[in-house]
Amino acid sequence: MRPTPDDSRLLDSSGDSDTSSSLVGQSYRTSDCYVVGREKIREFARAVQDGHPVHQTEEAAADYGYAGLVAPLTFISIPAFLAQIGMFDRVVQGYDLSQIMQTDQCLTVHRPILAGDALRFEVEFESFRKAFGGDLFGFKCSVTDQNGDEVITVRTSFVGRPEVNIAATTICDGLLMQNFRHGTSIPRQRHTPEQPARPRRATAADLGRNMLPFSAIAVGDELPPRSVTVRLGDLVNYAGVAGDPNPIHWNNEAAASVGLESPVAQGMLMIGIGAGYVTSWAGDPGVVTEYAVRLTSPVYVPTGGATVEYTGKVKAVDPDRKTATVAITAKQDDRKIFGRAVAVIQCADR
Repeated sequence: MRPTPDDSRLLDSSGDSDTSSSLVGQSYRTSDCYVVGREKIREFARAVQDGHPVHQTEEAAADYGYAGLVAPLTFISIPAFLAQIGMFDRVVQGYDLSQIMQTDQCLTVHRPILAGDALRFEVEFESFRKAFGGDLFGFKCSVTDQNGDEVITVRTSFVGRPEVNIAATTICDGLLMQNFRHGTSIPRQRHTPEQPARPRRATAADLGRNMLPFSAIAVGDELPPRSVTVRLGDLVNYAGVAGDPNPIHWNNEAAASVGLESPVAQGMLMIGIGAGYVTSWAGDPGVVTEYAVRLTSPVYVPTGGATVEYTGKVKAVDPDRKTATVAITAKQDDRKIFGRAVAVIQCADR
């Protein structure tokens, strides 16, 4: 049985690669739940430029058959980030989180997240190897709800370096909010939250009305392109909404200290915008069952902002499961920011 430390047990790796490798298989379980707020859903949807009405009003969510506001697909990155910080603080210690870069994000969605859900997290240190001049970590985060049912499984990869960049650390220390570490773990709760109704679609008619019919989709179909502009204000807003403290996303001096030509957009911001691009085409944000993105290049955001072009194409269909697999491309100018990006969409059985 793998050791599973709670908030009171610490395992010190001190950033040593051999020690980190030996910790593969260990897991960290949060001591309490994260309750999803309706206003947090709304502000996150604004941050990732996702205007679907089920993220905004209960009336629209009910029309789609949901018991409350539906969180955007990548909303899970907020509480998962807190859980992953706990993993770094308590199990894989010794790494400067301001110098850790995300490389992959893979979501397996069992059901949509709704306002009022009380989520619990278990993070497993799944893999470790030397790569890209640093240490490549693989984490698996299993998320369950107030009923103990699976909600979503998140797999994330990071590249980190135990060596401290003194110049970057000095600059970042002067920019980070005070007491950042206070409140970055999922807090203990003194009461049990009211359990919301289990999310169920209202009728089969709703399901058919809001999902793409499988018979209307074919391999080679192209999604309408979408052009998205992100500005420094968008990066600051996303940092606040998502709780990302890294100043390389909004400060020129911090970005230059780690060799970047300008601040860069958060990888999860661009992944989140990509998710909204797919779900707007699919019609119902709750129909995505898998979403996986490999980040290959950052989005540089100078003072005037940056434009990213999203395109997509149906690459496969499954007549037995009635699903379609969509390949997503995101480019800044002619430079791809996604290496491999795919989403699996559940379609209506007609």
